[in-house]
Amino acid sequence: MPYFSKNQIQELEHLYKINLVNSCSGFKSANLIGTKSADGQENVAVFSSVTHIGSSPPLLGFFCRPTTVTRHTYDNIKSTGGYTINHIHLDNFEEAHHTSAKYDQSISEFDKTTLESEYKANCDAPFVKGAPIQLEMKFIEEYHITANDTILVIGEIQGLYINGDLLEDDGFINLSKANIAAINGLDGYTIPRLEKRLEYQRPKKE
Repeated sequence: MPYFSKNQIQELEHLYKINLVNSCSGFKSANLIGTKSADGQENVAVFSSVTHIGSSPPLLGFFCRPTTVTRHTYDNIKSTGGYTINHIHLDNFEEAHHTSAKYDQSISEFDKTTLESEYKANCDAPFVKGAPIQLEMKFIEEYHITANDTILVIGEIQGLYINGDLLEDDGFINLSKANIAAINGLDGYTIPRLEKRLEYQRPKKE
């Protein structure tokens, strides 16, 4: 079994180190975050760091890289307070991945891919049309991670759209029915399959 010490990791070639560390934590969520600037410019970008924070209130978080360079998603969220989270799936993961390209603020990734924006109810931020799960989000707070100068952005779910056939009777969303993607590292996309749901576990009695 290969072993890497902390010092060895630090001394690795840059791209090798990035691939190694980004993939060692396991599969990550694959989402497109849709935003709109204060002057109406649409933006959509792939994120693999969306994570559950809590259910009551319903909070989700995601991480932004350092803002030493322009981060369109972060800037738009801070200026408008709203954004959407859209699940990536089998039919759009290649186009979704292209949104990681660094376009100028004046260029919308919707115009550079086959992804389409759509609007619902009173949400000013664009959803990704055809996404099996779409979430309307409201910015709540942020935390600066001093260890690496990243930012944890926390938002509250304002609305949740789910393809009807994914929703089980107990509220469980069966992602595998929609071929929802997950990300391995930075660029490895996979389509997980549900193996089995297990019951709530209690300590075994002697």
